[in-house]
Amino acid sequence: MTGAELVVTALQQQGISTVFGYPGGAIMPIYDALYDGGVDHILCRHEQGAAMAAIGYARATSGIGVCLATSGPGATNLITGLADAMLDSVPVVAITGQVASPLIGTDAFQEVDILGMSLSCTKHSYLVTRHEELASVLAEAFTVATSGRPGPVLVDIAKDVQLATVDTPVQPLQLAPEYPAVDETELSKARALLAESRKPMLYVGGGVPLAGAVDTVREFLAVTNIPSVSTLKGLGSVDASHPYFLGMLGMHGTKAANLAVQQSDLLIAVGARFDDRVTGKLDTFAPDAKVIHMDIDAAEFGKLRQPDAALRGDLNQLLPLLAQEKSVTAWREQVQELKQAHGWRYDHPGEAIYAPLLLKQLSDMIDDSTIIATDVGQHQMWVAQHVSHRRPENYLTSAGLGTMGFGLPAAIGAKLARPEDQVVLVSGDGSFMMNVQELGTIRRRQLPVKIILLDNQRLGMVRQWQELFFDGRYSETNLSDNPDFITLASAFGIPGQTITRKEEVEPALQTMLESKTAYLLHVAISEEENVWPLVPPGAANQDMMEN
Repeated sequence: MTGAELVVTALQQQGISTVFGYPGGAIMPIYDALYDGGVDHILCRHEQGAAMAAIGYARATSGIGVCLATSGPGATNLITGLADAMLDSVPVVAITGQVASPLIGTDAFQEVDILGMSLSCTKHSYLVTRHEELASVLAEAFTVATSGRPGPVLVDIAKDVQLATVDTPVQPLQLAPEYPAVDETELSKARALLAESRKPMLYVGGGVPLAGAVDTVREFLAVTNIPSVSTLKGLGSVDASHPYFLGMLGMHGTKAANLAVQQSDLLIAVGARFDDRVTGKLDTFAPDAKVIHMDIDAAEFGKLRQPDAALRGDLNQLLPLLAQEKSVTAWREQVQELKQAHGWRYDHPGEAIYAPLLLKQLSDMIDDSTIIATDVGQHQMWVAQHVSHRRPENYLTSAGLGTMGFGLPAAIGAKLARPEDQVVLVSGDGSFMMNVQELGTIRRRQLPVKIILLDNQRLGMVRQWQELFFDGRYSETNLSDNPDFITLASAFGIPGQTITRKEEVEPALQTMLESKTAYLLHVAISEEENVWPLVPPGAANQDMMEN
C-alpha cells in the first residue's frame, strides 16, 4: 500500500471512524485514500473549525478526535485548536501534509515549519520524512495523545512519504496506561490530614473526567459526605443536585463556593491546577487550608500552591484509598446555610429577557443526555452558573484558552459523535461570528444542532471590564452593526426566530428543542447586563463584587 493508504488503515486500527478536515495540495494523497477508505470525513469550512470539531467529538465521547489539514496555511490554521486542546488536556491527533522531503527548508510553496510552530501547544510533534517510520509514528502518536495527562499530538507527513510504497503495517499496539506506584508516605500524610480536618472541601478539576473518574469522585463523596466545589472544566463531575455541592468557584463562581473554600481547613484537589481564575489573589486563597493534591501530572505539584501531601497517579486508584466516613455535621450545616443565603435570584424587573433566567428555563426543559456547548464570554459564565450540569461529557466549553469561536464547531463534533442526543449551542454575537462559516458544515450534513444566540450587540465580557476597570471607555466593543442573524441562518437553510420579551422565552425554547432540523433562536438581551458575582483581578476570592 501507499503511505497515504497506511494512514487510513492506521486510523481504522485505532478505532477512528470519523475525522474532520480540509483538503489541499500537500495532503491530497491522504484525501485520495479517504475517498473509499471506510473512514467518514467531515468537511469543515476552516481548519480551525476542524480542530475544534475534533475537540468536541473527543470530549463528548471521552475518546479521541482526529483532524486533517494541508501544509502551510492549512496547518497554521490548526494552531489555535491545538493550543485549546493542550490547555484543556484533550486527546487530539492532527495529521498534516508537508511539502515533499527534498523541498523542506527551501521556502517551497505552502511550506511552513509546523513542527517548530506546534511544539509549545502539543504534547509531542512529529515530522515524517521516511516511509519506514510512518506506521510506528502513527501508533506512537495515538498512545502519547491518550496516555498520562492527555493532549494533542501533531503528525506532519511529507508528500513523498504519502506517495511511497510501504509494507502493510502490523496492528499498532494499544499500550496500557502506566501509573506510578502509590507513595505510601504521601498517602499516610493525606490520611492524617483528612482525619484531622473539621472543614474539608473536595476541589474538583477538569482532570476528573479526563481520568474517567467521575463515578469514583461520586462514590468518594457518598462515603465521606464532605462538601465539594468545581472548576469550570470540572462541572458535571459532581451532580449539580448533590446537597453539599456548592457549584463553581473562582472569578465568576458562586458566592457560597468561594466563601466556603476560604473558610475550609483542608482542600483535596483532584485533577486541578490552582488556575488564576480559580484562586484569585494566590496568597489569600483558602489561607487556613492544608492541601492534598492528586494528579497524574507531577509538574502541577507545587507549581502554584505547595501541597502538604502530593499523590501522583490514577484518581480511580487514589481516591478510594482516602475514602473514610467523616463526622463533619457542623461544617455541612454551615455549607447548607451558605447555599441558602447566597442562592441565585431570578426576579429580574421589566419585560426584557434576562439571560440567567432563560438558561435556568432551558436547564429545566432538557434531559440528562443533552449536550450543552458554549463559546466564550458572558454567556459562557452564565451557562456555568445557571445550567444544572450532571455529566462533564455533556458540557463543552473552552476553559484554559478561552477560545472565541469554539462553540459552533465543538457542537458539530459532539452531534456527529452522539447523533441520538440533543446538542444545544449557547453562543454570543461576538463569538458566533468567529466561526460562522461552520453553518455550512451543519447544512451539508443536515445536523440538527440547536443554537441559542444571546445578542447584546457587544463584546460583552470585554465591555463589562471596560465599564468596571477602564472608566467606561468602551474601545472597540460595539457590535451594533451585526448582521441580521435570522437572515444569515436562512441562507444556510436553518430556520429560526428572534425574541425580545420574557414571555416569549418558554414557547421559543420549546419550538427550538422540538425542531427536527437545526434551529437558531436569536435572543435580544440588554447590553448593560453583567455577570455577577465577580472577583476583581488581584483581589481575594471573598472580596466579590455583586450587582
